[in-house]
Amino acid sequence: MPARPAGRVEAVTRVSSTARAAGIVTVVVVALLGSAYVLGRSLVPDQAQQHATGVTTEGDGPHYADQPAEKPSTGTPAGTPTDIPTTGQSAGPSEAGQDGSGRDAGGDKLFGAHTGTGSAKLALTFDDGPDPRYTPQVLATLREYDVKATFCVVGENAQDHPDLIQAIVADGHTLCNHSWHHDVSLGNRSAAQIRADLVRTNEAIRAAVPDAPIVWYRQPGGAWTYPVVSVCTGLGMTPLHWSVDPSDWQAPGASKIATTVLAQVQPGGVVLMHDAGGDRQGTVDALRRILPELSTRYELEALPTDPT
Repeated sequence: MPARPAGRVEAVTRVSSTARAAGIVTVVVVALLGSAYVLGRSLVPDQAQQHATGVTTEGDGPHYADQPAEKPSTGTPAGTPTDIPTTGQSAGPSEAGQDGSGRDAGGDKLFGAHTGTGSAKLALTFDDGPDPRYTPQVLATLREYDVKATFCVVGENAQDHPDLIQAIVADGHTLCNHSWHHDVSLGNRSAAQIRADLVRTNEAIRAAVPDAPIVWYRQPGGAWTYPVVSVCTGLGMTPLHWSVDPSDWQAPGASKIATTVLAQVQPGGVVLMHDAGGDRQGTVDALRRILPELSTRYELEALPTDPT
């Protein structure tokens, strides 16, 4: 076989070497790209997770033990009257105003419900009764200190204990409608259902005291909505909230209830307590502790039966 020319062999060798070098470079580049791709894939989920964790939760728990975990909607339902006050505040003693306007920069949760007396006077209010065990004790203690208060009564309890409704009125206290069965979700029902509930409660109260003025309404759990405010005002009642809540419904004991009330009360405040709905002996005992001091610091009043 004839020998290849030396120049051709040298050229072939150079081409072969160049190809091998290019192949090595290609392999290295591919490897680097692959590593970058894998690295990028490993980073994306972490970065995405950082953007996906911006979830906030609200710490507001139910006001009463039977309140549903989810809050009643405070949005404006279709067909809601536009003349209902739209300024309100978050419930709770630290946020409640004292001027009775229900206004606060913190939100729109009361829809105009009163949180104060509108004067320097202090109002004590008792919810969920009447109760044959605790309401008479509360009445006796108030009578001892010549203090008038406001009783937010539940319709079915008024129906079961008309004598206690009569005793409340006979002592000069003010009555307040507190719904038929302490339905926290009542404000989410139709206007017709809300109205039927409130009317039924008023009828039970007036069955005991026919001429009793009922000009206040307190929504169970403080779960105010536009519909419930619209209905209660349409029935001639004023929505009533509170400014001091010692959480006596949780039965924390007389000492804690009394300490909370005395620390939080201010002129014009509305104090929330309970004479029914559970073991309320702690509330009764706390009342005996706080009345002597409150009577010297404030003028205590039953909310007026002709609010303006």
